[in-house]
Amino acid sequence: MRLNPQTHLTYCTNIHASEDWPGMWESLKAYALPLSKDLAKGKSFGIGLWLSNRASQELLASEQLPEFKQWLNSNGLYVFTCNAFPYGGFHRQVVKDKVHHPDWQSRDRLLYTKRIIDILSELLPEGVEGGLSTSPLTYKHWLKTAAEKERAFQVATQHILQVVEHLHDIHWRKGQVIHLDIEPEPDGLIENTKEVLDYYQNYLIPAGHAYFAGKIPSQRIEEVLLRHITICYDVCHFAVAYEEPSQAIPKMLAQGIRIGKVQISAALKAGLAENPLDRSDILAAFNQFNENTYLHQVIARRRDGCLVQFPDLTPALAVIENPDFAEYRTHYHVPLFIDRYGLLESTQEDIVKALSFFAEQPFTNHLEIETYTWEVLPKELQLDLKSSIEREVNWVLNQLKH
Repeated sequence: MRLNPQTHLTYCTNIHASEDWPGMWESLKAYALPLSKDLAKGKSFGIGLWLSNRASQELLASEQLPEFKQWLNSNGLYVFTCNAFPYGGFHRQVVKDKVHHPDWQSRDRLLYTKRIIDILSELLPEGVEGGLSTSPLTYKHWLKTAAEKERAFQVATQHILQVVEHLHDIHWRKGQVIHLDIEPEPDGLIENTKEVLDYYQNYLIPAGHAYFAGKIPSQRIEEVLLRHITICYDVCHFAVAYEEPSQAIPKMLAQGIRIGKVQISAALKAGLAENPLDRSDILAAFNQFNENTYLHQVIARRRDGCLVQFPDLTPALAVIENPDFAEYRTHYHVPLFIDRYGLLESTQEDIVKALSFFAEQPFTNHLEIETYTWEVLPKELQLDLKSSIEREVNWVLNQLKH
């Protein structure tokens, strides 16, 4: 929905287990349509559209895109942002690190992203900025050597520059501003503010000047890069990395790096008792969330302030009795409107801080709620999906009023 003429709030439809196009359209009819009537109160309602690779191909091959656009218009719906991170296979199967596959070293990722851009460009209302979030290049644990890491940066950047060229062409032909929003997350090749800054300075901008030399006036190359390559600030991800919104966001903005989208999401955290023998209840509490579908990376804060990373909950819980560890945070998206889960807390406070900072200094046009874990939450938290989405949207709206 429009919060003002430039700013839009929605939920991400990757929460629906619909990986083909007919299934996704049925999900939109079942959820987005009634939600728009309840939440938008007669005004237009924006959608954060997730299309798997298969769904994007089916939508174009079946020539249903004009029909879908007409359906959106007839029902007061519109698409302004897409989630192009999960390529496919995102529900009811083991996802884990496969969420990064194919990564940005692959031409498959490039072709999928350009296809989503073309769909978004067709659906985007006049005068509305569009965006799509994407993987932080690749998964760090797939890279065994410094040479493999360097190659990943270089190959991925060349593919991303082809996306920039495509977006720049759309901007020139149609006047649309569409950006690709790189989404840092734990164990991604880009996972925190420092790595965002390093990527732009050491890879994207230098490679962009070489790529666009002779195609774009040299004095405009950086402007084009910064317009079309932005950051998806997933609040959960940065909270797991112990980064404060009021510090992380200004650091990026100060370098001209735009926040294309804020994904509003909460993680789980818990302080750990000094005596390791007193941690069994915390261990049991975390074990309720230790499921086999998604990656739940953990970053532990040591008592000396240093951070230690684990690729998933299982290896982190195996050493939870280490007396050096003072706190665990895990990448597990939990409902926004709940701040405590027994002995565990959510990082809801980070969302409050991010939205408060946004209210003072609007730094993005796109806000998207992304709690995609409803089906794998402990049974007592698996509430009715429509009412849960509605509660999350209303919770965010109430925060923005404060």
